[in-house]
Amino acid sequence: MLLMKNGLIRDGAIIILSILVAVILAKTGALESLITSTRELRLIGSFIAGILFVSVFTVAPATVALGEIAQSNSVFVVAILGGLGALAGDWIIFRFIKDKVSEDLTGLLKLAKPGKLTTLGKTKGLRWLIPLIGALIIASPLPDEIGIAMLGLSKMKNSVFILLSFILNSAGILVIGLVAKAV
Repeated sequence: MLLMKNGLIRDGAIIILSILVAVILAKTGALESLITSTRELRLIGSFIAGILFVSVFTVAPATVALGEIAQSNSVFVVAILGGLGALAGDWIIFRFIKDKVSEDLTGLLKLAKPGKLTTLGKTKGLRWLIPLIGALIIASPLPDEIGIAMLGLSKMKNSVFILLSFILNSAGILVIGLVAKAV
């Protein structure tokens, strides 16, 4: 119990710190400067914008940057490089969630009285639903944290996660690029 409590405190502190850093980056304009400066480098800009594409705090400027980069470059190259960047960002989040947060959440669920939430996860017919919803969230322009948490809780293998993250994020970035070229 003490280990779980310390883990929750640590996880909460990391989340609060990351929110503070994101707010500071947004308020100072440092994030926009970074994205603007990498646009000229196009290919590197696609990768960096892909990394930023996965977070709730950076998804909006990253989406705009990816759309602008795709307008003057190959949409497929932008999608692949952006997908690789998004994979890097997702991997960092996945490792944190899979190894730390999911253990803490599992511990909390064990303390709770058995109810509908805990029995839903044990229902064989619905076990595929949580990873499927998580995958759809990752493929969408929505921030990936919730989708990654769903995949992490499903005890997905690292190799499967890497493949899914790359394919789903690349597909999402491809759609953004195609829309940007059409407009």
